[in-house]
Amino acid sequence: MSIQITVTEILLLGLSGIWKLQILHFMLFLAIYLVALTGNLLIKAIALDHHLHTPMYFFLTNLSILDLGCISTVNLKCVANSLMSTKVISYYGCIIQVFFFLFFATAEPPLLIIMAYDWYIAICQLLHYKSMMNRRACVQMATSIWISCALNSALHVGNTFAIIFCGDNEMEQFFCEALQLLKLASYDSYLREIGAIAFSVYFALNCNF
Repeated sequence: MSIQITVTEILLLGLSGIWKLQILHFMLFLAIYLVALTGNLLIKAIALDHHLHTPMYFFLTNLSILDLGCISTVNLKCVANSLMSTKVISYYGCIIQVFFFLFFATAEPPLLIIMAYDWYIAICQLLHYKSMMNRRACVQMATSIWISCALNSALHVGNTFAIIFCGDNEMEQFFCEALQLLKLASYDSYLREIGAIAFSVYFALNCNF
């Protein structure tokens, strides 16, 4: 019988323990984050112009928020760990990271599909564009994405952290990943892994149709 141990922190072994490589990781993660931050803030600044209050820029603003949220969820912790020469993330911090990473990452594909639909209406059904892509319709579509992806992320987090850890808290990754966490279970988590992948595929296919 395995002894059940309460895990309070996760070790992210994807980060190097060599100081020079840690500095390199810090500079790399920080540069990537600053580039993404600058690009997304520019998109938001441009979208503030009242002449650009169109569906295209409305969805671009949502996309920039998702991009910034996704990269902030992963990169900020990596930058902090590299700077402080540590590989530790708390158990609850790991839960929060998994939730927001899945939330932001899964929200981008359906948003891109809606943007493609917007461009299709603008090109192929121009006379009906204003009636079909009015402000109310755009807000409803964006809201449905945010809510459905939040529920999807919550289901994944609940499925992942319902497992019982057997004391092994080392993960070969530089951020908390759901499938990697399932490998730390004190019992065979194969069915949970299959279920998580199947649900993600089902969710993605529904977005396409």
